[in-house]
Amino acid sequence: MKAPHGLSVRPTSDRVKEALFNILGVLVDRSRFLDLFAGTGNVGIEALSRGAETTVFVEKKVQNIQIIRQNLSITGLAAKSRLICSSVDQALLMLGREGQKFDIIFVDPPYHKDLVPGTLEGIVKNDLLIREGMVIIESSKKDLLPQEMLFLMLARQEYYGDNVLSFYSIN
Repeated sequence: MKAPHGLSVRPTSDRVKEALFNILGVLVDRSRFLDLFAGTGNVGIEALSRGAETTVFVEKKVQNIQIIRQNLSITGLAAKSRLICSSVDQALLMLGREGQKFDIIFVDPPYHKDLVPGTLEGIVKNDLLIREGMVIIESSKKDLLPQEMLFLMLARQEYYGDNVLSFYSIN
């Protein structure tokens, strides 16, 4: 898969991605998957390759959207995807207005920017998660994440070196 040059994007490592999908298992099959702060799109594309019905990719950098588009073309998965070039806040509002609902929402914001609380709040306020769904945050272990946010409760955390996967569900 293609990735931009430089340090503007930090793709999810193969180790973390493999662990994530081992945890999710069959939940990915036929799911509606939302990939926020999508970067190269490697997590959302992996979801599609493992049977997700559709993936919506949200990324604000045009260069990264072009790379996601190329990666979807290479993998033959473009027909099952939607790309939104927008800030996450604006995209959450738009998806909420459209009445979109997702089974799995993956959030991989830039580390150390304190974007997780606002993103979780946007997911809840725009009613984007199905009742049995989950939100997964990839973060640095140095970033403090809330135990709960409105109706979301932290259910599980898994550590991989300096990275953490945090799983939230509706309480």
